[in-house]
Amino acid sequence: MVIDFILTNEIGRHSLQGQRIGYIRISSFDQNPDRQLEHIQVDKVFTDKASGKDIHRPELDMLLSFVREGDTVVVHSMDRLARNLDDLRRLVQKLTRHGVRIEFIKERLTFTGEDSPRANLILSVMGTLAEFERTLIRERQREGIALAKQRGASRGRKKALSPERVAELCRRVTAGEQKTRIAHDFGISRETLYKYLRIESL
Repeated sequence: MVIDFILTNEIGRHSLQGQRIGYIRISSFDQNPDRQLEHIQVDKVFTDKASGKDIHRPELDMLLSFVREGDTVVVHSMDRLARNLDDLRRLVQKLTRHGVRIEFIKERLTFTGEDSPRANLILSVMGTLAEFERTLIRERQREGIALAKQRGASRGRKKALSPERVAELCRRVTAGEQKTRIAHDFGISRETLYKYLRIESL
């Protein structure tokens, strides 16, 4: 996501106190975006319709380009703004670094970028949890790969049967053994078995 803060002044664009800018994200299952910032006073609202994992959020990109120093971004809850803890921490730091406040209504949290012990503690915890989350994901991936290899489902094509093994396969088929049993013994599918038989018959 490219975050481009344009810090030039535009006459009439902002008051001296800055604007309150709302951000809403709804999923395909949520049909009432107004409920997120109901009874919350804002000057402008950006609304994305995307899942929590979706990295493409054009309205969020527009909001990040629109806000200026002194503005306040208002979001119903943390999970509406970010895809994960790492993303949340990064966005909060980007906004506050440019003098933009961010308020989360549900959590009753406000980040200003000032030297607030509570805010710094929360951001530090976010960073720790984000690293913990990444570690768990990597561990699950490693476990999944190991289990796949144990089941013989590792990536890549299975090795072809040697000529000797193909000859043995053909002898057993000719002897009248069940093809399903033969395919199982050789670790191949029935389709692959028939493919070897067609090749040998040429």
